[in-house]
Parts: sequence; C-alpha cells; structure tokens
Amino acid sequence: MPQPQLPRVAPEAMPERIRQGWERSMALRGDATWFEIMAHAPELYDWYGEFYERLFNGGRVERVVKELARLRLSTTHGCRFCNQGNRPDALAAGVKQEQIDRLDEYESGPFSERERAALALADQMVLTNPGGSLDEALHERLKRHFSPAEIMELGMVMAVLTGMAKMLFTFDLVEKEESCPFPTKGGN
Repeated sequence: MPQPQLPRVAPEAMPERIRQGWERSMALRGDATWFEIMAHAPELYDWYGEFYERLFNGGRVERVVKELARLRLSTTHGCRFCNQGNRPDALAAGVKQEQIDRLDEYESGPFSERERAALALADQMVLTNPGGSLDEALHERLKRHFSPAEIMELGMVMAVLTGMAKMLFTFDLVEKEESCPFPTKGGN
C-alpha cells in the first residue's frame, strides 16, 4: 500500500468528478491513493484528464498504437496501479490479448511494423533508459510509418506518461510490481 507524505483527502471531501474516479479505482484496484492526493489540486486532475481526452484518446495516431506504447512503458516501469488500468483499457481499444502477452517480444510478436516502430520508441523513452535517443536508425524506422507530426505526438504522449510515472513513484502514490526496477519506500 502506498504511503505518501502528503495527506490523503477523504472521499466525502473530494470534488464529485474526483470521487467518481476514486470509486472506479477502488472497484478495479482496491487502491485509490492517487485520487486521494490529487484531490488537493483539482485543476491538475482536470489537466491530466484533458491530456487523455484530447491527445491520448484523440490526436493523429490511432489509440491502439498509443495503448501499446503506454502498456510497454508501464510494464517496464513496474507500475502495478498503472498496469491494472492499462491492460483493460488496451483490450477495450482493440489491442489483442496475445499482443499484451508478448509485449516483451514485440520485434517478433504479433505486431504490425507501425506498432513495432512505436514500441521501439517507447523503449527509448522509458525511465530505465537514461541514454535513450531518437537516433538516425530509429528515426528512419519511424518515418516509414508515421508523419513528423505523428512522431512528435508519440513522443509527447510518452513523455507525459513517463514523467507521470516518475512523479507517481517519487510521491509514493501507487503500488509497484515486484519487477519494478525502482526501490520502494525505505529502499526495499
């Protein structure tokens, strides 16, 4: 269970829209620490919701590609809270269970070349790859399948998701998978 330093806001004290998210999270995960802390700053909660509505669910790049990239990031980061929501969302968006099961083998798994290129970019964007780079080879690969605007969109989406993961871990707002490469509170 996360142990944030910031005080938790009780569900009855939350704005209605955050409380609804809290209820969904409790039903899905049995934990809603993120909502309890975000309730201190409803405008930030709204901004993050707007990011999802306008860029992640909308934008130029089809949602299934962004769902695969998001899942690649969250599974690599080992964010249990994220994965508990990302897997059902990916399936609902059209990602196949076999793709989820073989995400670590995306170069040889059941993925289109477009999806593989996006997943290769995700591998450069993960927190565990501080030397990540959009080098010439990756750029060539991406531009065979994406316009410059789409490449920028993928980069922006992945940057926001990766930055959020760092904040979630730093503020101890989410449960981690056992495979999480980042230490839990107390160094364990």
